[in-house]
Amino acid sequence: MNTVVNDLKARLQQKPILLMTHLVLGYPSLDTNREVIRQMAENGVDCIELQIPFSEPMADGPVILKANQKALLSGIKVEECFQFAAEMAREFPAVNFFFMTYYNIIFKYGDEAFLKRCAEIGLKGTIVPDLPPEEGEKFLQASRDNNLAAIMFFTPTSTDERMKEVSAYGDGFIYCVARRGVTGTQTDMDENLDVYLDRCRQATDLPLAVGFGISSREDVSLLKGKVDMAIIGTATIRLVDNEGAQAVGSFIAGLS
Repeated sequence: MNTVVNDLKARLQQKPILLMTHLVLGYPSLDTNREVIRQMAENGVDCIELQIPFSEPMADGPVILKANQKALLSGIKVEECFQFAAEMAREFPAVNFFFMTYYNIIFKYGDEAFLKRCAEIGLKGTIVPDLPPEEGEKFLQASRDNNLAAIMFFTPTSTDERMKEVSAYGDGFIYCVARRGVTGTQTDMDENLDVYLDRCRQATDLPLAVGFGISSREDVSLLKGKVDMAIIGTATIRLVDNEGAQAVGSFIAGLS
C-alpha cells in the first residue's frame, strides 16, 4: 500500500475531513504561488495539487483554463515546475504534494524519467485526468516502482463495475468528480450526490476525495461523514485574482 494511504488515514484520526487545494504553477507568478502555498500549509491543508500548465486542459473550466494560458504566455517551463515543486516539498514536509497535469507533458518528458524525478524531489504522486488506466500500463508500473500514488478518477457516469476496475489500478486516494462537465461550476449538494458518493464508497477501500465545485465551509461541512477529503480548486484561484494571496489563509482556515 502506498504511503499516501497510511498518511491520510492517520490524519483522519485527528480531523473529520481533510482538505486538498489546487494551484496553477506560474499563475499569476511563482512568487505568488509561494505565498499561497505558505498560507495553505499554515492553515492545515493536507494535500496540494501543483498543476503544470498545459495548452488544452480538457477537465478544467474557464478560470483554471485562463490561469493555464496566462502561465504559458509568461513562459513557465516544465523544468521550473520541477524546481519549484522540489522547493515546496522541502519547505512544507507536512503537506502531500502532487503534480497534476495532462499526459502529453509526461509523454514528452518520458514516463519513467518524469516519475523518477517526482519521487526524488519528494512529491507523493500524480493526478493525470486524461490517461485511461488501460492505456497507462507503463506509467502505472513506473509509479509503483517509485512509490508514487497514481490517482484514479470516479465520475457520476461510471458504472459500479467500472469503479471497481478503476480502483484496482489506483493508489493513494480516489478523486471523485462531483458532477459532469469541467471544474469551476457550483455542485449541488443533493440526494443525487449522496447516492453517487455511496456508490463510490462501495467500490473501493481507498480514501475518497471530492472535487469540482466545492467552494465554501457549507460545502465542506455537508461532505463530512460521506468522503475523506474535499478538494478546493477554482475558489482559491478566484480569491487570489480578486483579493490577493494574503486572503488565502483566512479562507482556508474558515473551510473546516
